[in-house]
Amino acid sequence: QVQLVESGGGLVQAGGSLRLSCLASGRTFSSYAMGWFRQAPGKEREFVAAFSWTGYNTYYADSVQGRFTISRDNAKNTVYLQMNSLKPEDTAVYYCAADLRGTGSRLPTLYAYWGQGTQVTVSS
Repeated sequence: QVQLVESGGGLVQAGGSLRLSCLASGRTFSSYAMGWFRQAPGKEREFVAAFSWTGYNTYYADSVQGRFTISRDNAKNTVYLQMNSLKPEDTAVYYCAADLRGTGSRLPTLYAYWGQGTQVTVSS
């Protein structure tokens, strides 16, 4: 069983930054691929960023490429999402997810475990 707990969300002005954290349980955290997704009101959950368990393969949505950075600290069982140059359209609930296959994907259906989400609100 894997438990994921996100933190770091909040209210920020456009152009500002936030860093989200996702603390994972499980002894084999380093073998999971991890991803971040988001869901705005009335919209479907969408892919934001992910990387394979090796970290060699990293994926970003076009809408966040160059502004967001995904990283992980295996010693702390934590994955991060650094979000810079935030825009009002980035407003959503952000979720981290674990892909036990280890490869990472843009498809939410391939992730076996999800956190409860953290709200990010960007004001204009």
